[in-house]
Amino acid sequence: MGGVTAKVTTKGQVTLPKEVRERIGIEAGDEIDFEEKKGFYILKKKPKPSPFDKWVGYLKHKKGEKPDEIVEALRGK
Repeated sequence: MGGVTAKVTTKGQVTLPKEVRERIGIEAGDEIDFEEKKGFYILKKKPKPSPFDKWVGYLKHKKGEKPDEIVEALRGK
């Protein structure tokens, strides 16, 4: 891929060219990080959080409980 140009609107918005979006896998609703390095900005697609992230640390307070009891509690039984 060679150089690609995009214009900035009066609101400071830029439309990423289709070629760029496809190349780095950006879809509507994705977040992008801008990282400054040596006077340039690097555009990176922000990784989506894992659906398991919300459960990190959940089991800490369940110490001593049997796995079956934990599963039943999660299922609402």
